Amino acid sequence: MKHFIFALVFACVAQSALMAAPSPTMAANLVMVEQDGCHWCAKWNAEIASIFPKTEEGKRAPLRRVDLHALPTDIRFSSPPVFTPTFVLVENGKELGRIEGYGGDEFFWFHLRKLLKTQPTQISPKS
Repeated sequence: MKHFIFALVFACVAQSALMAAPSPTMAANLVMVEQDGCHWCAKWNAEIASIFPKTEEGKRAPLRRVDLHALPTDIRFSSPPVFTPTFVLVENGKELGRIEGYGGDEFFWFHLRKLLKTQPTQISPKS
């Protein structure tokens, strides 16, 4: 009976710890700095935007869009973005890294996976 009670208490504590643990899929946001008339932003929108939230990377770092000429005050950029699009990985309002420009879907996915791998809650990149 002692072993049963111990196992039951252990299971309850383990369940509580799992429920309190932060979700590794929502550790950061990917901030897309864009501006009206940006050809490369439009190309990213056509090729990536609709599938991004459905991907492992999109779940790990959901997209937030901001305008280059109206940067939010809740993000501490390591330097002001100049090019559009610029993709900035942000956690707790602090820039962790960035991708400047969009050179096609393979370029984007390669650099995003590389950027996400440097973070404590890593994703498994698909090859």
